[in-house]
Amino acid sequence: MLDDPIHSRARPDAAPPPAPILVTGPPRSGSTWVGNVLSLDGRSGYVHEPFNKNCTAGRCRADFRHGFTYVTHANEAPYLAPLRDTLAWKYSLMAEIREIRTPRSLARMARDFTYYEIMRQRGVRMIMKDPMALLSADWIADRFDARVVVVIRRPEGFVASMRAAGWGRFPFRILLDQPALMAERLAPFAEEMEAARRNMPDAIDAGTLLWRILHHHIDLLRREHPDWIFVRHEDLSRDPEPGFRALFDALGLDFTETVRAKLVDFTSGNGGGLSRLSPFGTTRRTLRSSSDSLDRVRSRLTAAEIARIRTATAPLAATFYPEEVW
Repeated sequence: MLDDPIHSRARPDAAPPPAPILVTGPPRSGSTWVGNVLSLDGRSGYVHEPFNKNCTAGRCRADFRHGFTYVTHANEAPYLAPLRDTLAWKYSLMAEIREIRTPRSLARMARDFTYYEIMRQRGVRMIMKDPMALLSADWIADRFDARVVVVIRRPEGFVASMRAAGWGRFPFRILLDQPALMAERLAPFAEEMEAARRNMPDAIDAGTLLWRILHHHIDLLRREHPDWIFVRHEDLSRDPEPGFRALFDALGLDFTETVRAKLVDFTSGNGGGLSRLSPFGTTRRTLRSSSDSLDRVRSRLTAAEIARIRTATAPLAATFYPEEVW
């Protein structure tokens, strides 16, 4: 018996969609921006954070109880079928119906179901944007033959953005409570994370610790997967057109004149955001004025706070930004 007997079905003669592209990285590092820009390719469609515990059941019915779930072949059973359906553009209608409580949620279901059906019938490639999937990127790449793009951000920018978003008190318990994750990937940080769980540090120190944890994992991924694509947020913000053109080429996407024009519009700060192109994007999340993005950190952190962050992250940050003095 299917987990969800009523969901959108592929046409009998429909070819399976192309292998998906996972755009991931730490939160607040530009993955929404990158994912939406990649979906400007006419043969792609964008999906927003299936691994997020707040994702609607229709878009992905997997039961992720918290952020940063570590999925491997050893514990994949509850997640495999739901993710397989999501990545095949199969909307889980019955699972979503069980969650309907308001007219607004009914309208959302109609919107999302229609979007999935259009994408499935067109046979487009899914651009799955999801920082919550960072710790499961290995599994996604292996199980679903996904191409992986990992977005990296300087520690100062990450910490400043996390604090500005009100995410300064990260619940380190969600990582500590995953024994396999701690043993296989994050063992060097166990003592610091336990201390932070007992006595939560301020937003600067908590954000700095989280940056070190996630970029330690990313550094491991770089060594384990030289074929994956790792891009720096600052490089794309500083010079978007050549950066995205190279990214499109590496992924086999079409960087057309239409894509170029829309990218210039959005990154100059004159566009209306990418929300017009995806039901999951918003102007706030996706609009990027490149110069503003780089300058904003200086207005959000004091010189002393920047010095604290740089001192704590120097050894690891130098591996991602070797041209700078840390």
